[in-house]
Amino acid sequence: MNVFEMFVDTTFATLHDVLPLAVVLLGFQLLVLRQPIPHLWAVARGFIYVLLGLTLFLVGLQEAIFPLGEVMAKQLTDPHFLYGAAVSVPELIRWQDYAWVYAFAFAIGLATTLAEPALIAVGLKAEQVSGGAISGWGLRIAVSLGVALGVSIGCFRIVTGTDLWLYVIAAYVVVIIQTRFAPRMIIPLAYDSGGVTTSTVTVPLLAALGLGLASTIPGRSPLIDGFGLIAFASVFPIMSVMGYAQISQRIGKSQQTKEADNAL
Repeated sequence: MNVFEMFVDTTFATLHDVLPLAVVLLGFQLLVLRQPIPHLWAVARGFIYVLLGLTLFLVGLQEAIFPLGEVMAKQLTDPHFLYGAAVSVPELIRWQDYAWVYAFAFAIGLATTLAEPALIAVGLKAEQVSGGAISGWGLRIAVSLGVALGVSIGCFRIVTGTDLWLYVIAAYVVVIIQTRFAPRMIIPLAYDSGGVTTSTVTVPLLAALGLGLASTIPGRSPLIDGFGLIAFASVFPIMSVMGYAQISQRIGKSQQTKEADNAL
């Protein structure tokens, strides 16, 4: 399939996915609210922009980002790279041998989350609604660091072969404890931040990384061990955003205390 055929197929697939949303919005506007659509031509033009933008974005991911991520995951876990000239893989898998895999997982988690369109939209809205009290860029950094850390730990889980539920339960225990002490303003945003990370850019790359890693390590099943990185990418941003808010709150209180002491 050449690029033009892929573009046409992706356009129809994107239209098939977006059309139900447009039908619901138009149906409620015209049949339930019984109001005309304001700025009809601007809305139609925006819909076309969304369709073309999503199509080009998906074609670019399929042609460049996805293959590159999958190839790098396989190369990083190749025995030639891990053990040098020795082709035979040792019977006992040492998690220390996969240090570059953890580093790559951290970097790819950070980069994909920073480029996530859904997170960019949430950051802009949070900064707008809060009147600048919440920095959109600071929120994106906090979420990206959470995803990066979570993906690295997820790769460590695949390498060691430990159960996924142990990590998930431990992570959500930490989230519950943080929720008790975090500022109330940031809690809903933190929980939403865990959801917006698992979107168009992040999910395919993390899935390719997990499957590539599990299919290369002896004794690991791609079906059982290959999936699960998305769960880490969902829960750890909640922890990082609330941690960011708690640290910012403590720094603010410390500065206020110093200013009060200096005033005295």
